[in-house]
Order: sequence, then structure tokens, then C-alpha cells
Amino acid sequence: MHWFDGASPALLWGILAIVLAIAEMVIPGTFLIWISLAAALTAGVTLLLPVDPSFQMLAFAILSALSVSGGRLWYLARPVEAEDPLLNDRAARMIGRKVEVIEAIVKGEGRVRVDDGSWRANGPDAEVGAHMLVTGVSGSTLTVTHLPPEPA
Repeated sequence: MHWFDGASPALLWGILAIVLAIAEMVIPGTFLIWISLAAALTAGVTLLLPVDPSFQMLAFAILSALSVSGGRLWYLARPVEAEDPLLNDRAARMIGRKVEVIEAIVKGEGRVRVDDGSWRANGPDAEVGAHMLVTGVSGSTLTVTHLPPEPA
């Protein structure tokens, strides 16, 4: 007993297209939808032309390659801009922040408090409790400078 005896190839390709589209929704990977499109186009080819299964597989392979390549080009042509480009760059987010010296900066080295943590700091000598401005980051070391005077 064969399950698909007498089934229309276009129907089978259409079912495959639907299954792949559903799989894309369940497991988003942004590429199954393009293979689903190739299966749908293959269904269209088999609906319009009476072709044997080997040509159907060849058409599906070629259409898959074309649709995945086209999808990749489409995504590359439309880059997604992040609302906050420094979202995942904790160190870069430090630049411009006011920090407090918790270990005196002597000969250019010390420690500063940032929120509830402490960071190594390089900058001009400063006493414990002084407030500094972060001007740069190198690895896990902050570059700090004295705060400019407040305008009167």
C-alpha cells in the first residue's frame, strides 16, 4: 500500500509548502519560508506542466537555491537599525557617565564605582570620593577625567 498513489504532484508540493511555512512559524529561522516558496512554485510548475518526479526534484532544488539566495539579498538590502546601538555594549555605554573614585587614582591608576560595581580606571590623580567623567574604555578599564566645572 502506497500512501500517495494517484495523488496530484501539485497537491503534494502544495502540502509540503504549507508544512514548511508552518514550521517557519513554529521554529523561526527565516529560511524555511524561502524553501516553502520554492515548494509552492514547484507545485505551480507541476500544475501547469506534466513533468516527471526527477524534473520536479530538479525544479525544487533550483527554485530553493534561487529563493534562499533572493531572500538573503532581500534581508541584506534592508538592514535592521537598532533603537539603541550600544544596547549590548556595556563598556561603550559607560562613556559620558559620572563615576565616583573608590580607590584613589595614583600615578594614573585606581578604581571607580559605576552603579553597584567597580571598574579599574586610568586618569589624572584623584582622591577617594572625587567624581570623574568616563571618556573612554579599553577592555575592562575606564579612562576618566575630572568633571568640568558646573556652569554658574
